[in-house]
Amino acid sequence: MSGRDAILGAVRRSLKRAAGDAAALAAVEARLDTRERGPVPARAQIDAKARVDLFQAMAEEHSATLTRVAVAQDVPGAVATYLKKHNLPQRLRAAPDPEIDALPWDTQSLLTVERGRAEASDETSLTGAFAGIAETGTLMLLSGEAAPTTLNFLPDTHIVMIKASQVVGPYEDAWDLVRAKHGPGELPRTVNFITGPSRTADIEQTIQLGAHGPRRLHIVLVEDGPGEESEDGTGDGA
Repeated sequence: MSGRDAILGAVRRSLKRAAGDAAALAAVEARLDTRERGPVPARAQIDAKARVDLFQAMAEEHSATLTRVAVAQDVPGAVATYLKKHNLPQRLRAAPDPEIDALPWDTQSLLTVERGRAEASDETSLTGAFAGIAETGTLMLLSGEAAPTTLNFLPDTHIVMIKASQVVGPYEDAWDLVRAKHGPGELPRTVNFITGPSRTADIEQTIQLGAHGPRRLHIVLVEDGPGEESEDGTGDGA
């Protein structure tokens, strides 16, 4: 018997179930198929414009910063301005995302952009996001070839580009979008929820930023018209 078998066997005994219990298996499968939605707070049941405003307010409440730009072509300038404001090197490691690659980086002659997974020497990363959750000001990021997870946690500064149309109200809507994208029973390897920069109060009960990840989280939000359908299916119809 493997260690896994021993652990699962102990769980079954505590639940008074036998291995291969068809009735118990059917009950679990039925519950997974039903996908009952959890409670949705009233503050998340709002229209598209209000969702974007709430997302910004909640993100900033958790020590993130946010810049709004009119169109995606303005993102490189916003990134360069942010780096200059914080006296950071004009260099970043960007996710190998086609949407990020398509931005006019050549308009920023002093900015060096490298693609791929984060390295220990990278001070700043730039990624996209799958969704923004207004309920708590949280970013939802899915791992994949165009979104290496190391970019979310290794560099000291994490910059995230997101469209207004990707902002949903509650977590339930965000999970609906993941299921719609990947299909029944399928998920990406990793789903990361990021609310503000990394923090801990383990040291003398004093908040310290950057303890387990980036000490800065900056969001560049593209005003692409909240409520419009975006390429990954987010929007008012979520």
